[in-house]
Order: sequence, then C-alpha cells, then structure tokens
Amino acid sequence: MNIIDKSDVSIHAIADPLWLDLLKHSNEGNYGEFVQKFSNALTQALDQVEVGRQFASSELTRNLVEEVDPLGIIRRGEHVTVLYRQRSTKKEGEWLGRLVLGYENGEVRVFGASIF
Repeated sequence: MNIIDKSDVSIHAIADPLWLDLLKHSNEGNYGEFVQKFSNALTQALDQVEVGRQFASSELTRNLVEEVDPLGIIRRGEHVTVLYRQRSTKKEGEWLGRLVLGYENGEVRVFGASIF
C-alpha cells in the first residue's frame, strides 16, 4: 500500500493526531515519546545528543500551541508531506510545521518532522 493513494481526508485522519502527539511530547520535553512513531531510518539518522540539547533548550519547541491550521498535502514517491501553520505560546508569529509520513513494515511512520 502507498500512502499517496489515500484521500486528503484519510491522510489528515492519520496525520493530525500524530502531529498533536508530537506537539504534546515536544512541549513536555519527552524525547522518548516524541520519537516513538519515527521510522527506523529517521531514528538512526538523528544525533540523539544534538536533538536532546535542542529539545531541552528551544523556547519554540517547548511552547507550541496545540491548535494548528492545516495548509496542504504534498504527495511524492512513497511519502506524503502534511503542512501546518504552527504558533507558539511564547513567540509571536507563525511557523511552518512539516510532517512526512509513509509506510514502514505495514505501519504508518514519521519520516520527517520539523518546524521552520
């Protein structure tokens, strides 16, 4: 099965709860839960020391508003990129949230997650 074949509604039904979980665990500084749904490739590529440092010290990633605006979905290859307008409780302005999803061993996993 390829995730790009799903409708936008079906993709959001999968992606939105995953994104909200990432926001919750980021705000709590719970790195173990934050990476729980990451693909094996993403987990192996992360420098856990650097990510942990960023996780602990980033005012933005520790203060994300859980109400987000979906902006769109991009389909490419075997992955979809779901885009969100993201806000912070401590910093003014808006950021672009990006969640890349695909299948790994028959299960939807996170292949990328970032805020710009």
